[in-house]
Amino acid sequence: MKRAPLLVLLVAFALPAFGAGLEAFRFGDQVPEQRYKSLISELRCLVCQNQSLADSDADLAHDLRQEVYDMMAAGRSDAEIVDFLVQRYGDFVLYKPPVEPRTWVIWYGPFALLLAGVGVLVHTLRKRSRQPPPAFSAEEQARLDALLGDKEKDA
Repeated sequence: MKRAPLLVLLVAFALPAFGAGLEAFRFGDQVPEQRYKSLISELRCLVCQNQSLADSDADLAHDLRQEVYDMMAAGRSDAEIVDFLVQRYGDFVLYKPPVEPRTWVIWYGPFALLLAGVGVLVHTLRKRSRQPPPAFSAEEQARLDALLGDKEKDA
């Protein structure tokens, strides 16, 4: 009998997490479910940024899923829907932004930074290897000779 409250809590709090991001849309001939799921999986949630629209439970993601569904129901193609969202929110809404001059920083920036870091490291190591070992001052050299001279007498 004590398990009933635990079951109620589980149903009340855990189950909504399993259904995060799923609205009750009617799928059929006009809006195929697989096409809808595929499309919202390719689009990024602008709030969460690391989740697709399909995975996100943010309010904006709910609104965008509704928008995608409505455009599909209106007969728009996937390309038209994506173009609309890119025009409205920019390339960031896409998980895979197109490779074009304005997105080169996104695609090639990390590699350029890595190459620059390796270049700086190589330059620094070469510069260090060319430097002569540090010389001792006359006072330090005399002290060193005295210390080494005492050890030579002991040997």
